[in-house]
Amino acid sequence: MYTDPISDYLTRIRNAQKAKKKSVEIPASKLKLKITEILNRNGFVGDFNVVETENKQGSLVIKLKYSNGDGVILGLERASRPGIRKYVESTAIPKVLNGLGIAIVSTSRGLMTDKEARKLGVGGEVVCNIW
Repeated sequence: MYTDPISDYLTRIRNAQKAKKKSVEIPASKLKLKITEILNRNGFVGDFNVVETENKQGSLVIKLKYSNGDGVILGLERASRPGIRKYVESTAIPKVLNGLGIAIVSTSRGLMTDKEARKLGVGGEVVCNIW
């Protein structure tokens, strides 16, 4: 049985925000850390850090942001799944809510937002959409 770690990451954030938690703890990986950096840079989550645990990978602790009691993140959606990969050219990168949200794209130059990928003229795999 295969589990999708990025779907698990997005679901943990979604559930913690619905439960009005101040922070969420997620098993760490380089990809999840990079996605968290992008979310932090774009104002969707607060501070984050990697906490050492007894297992090798450690945990990623993310502080969630709220505005007037509601979560800053209105929606999280996994675009490319392990069974159905979604690759796009730089000209076909989707805009999320007409530019109000972001799409995280895995390119040959690393993980970046849809705006950064369009600016650099690189395409890749659309990992997830956040609005």
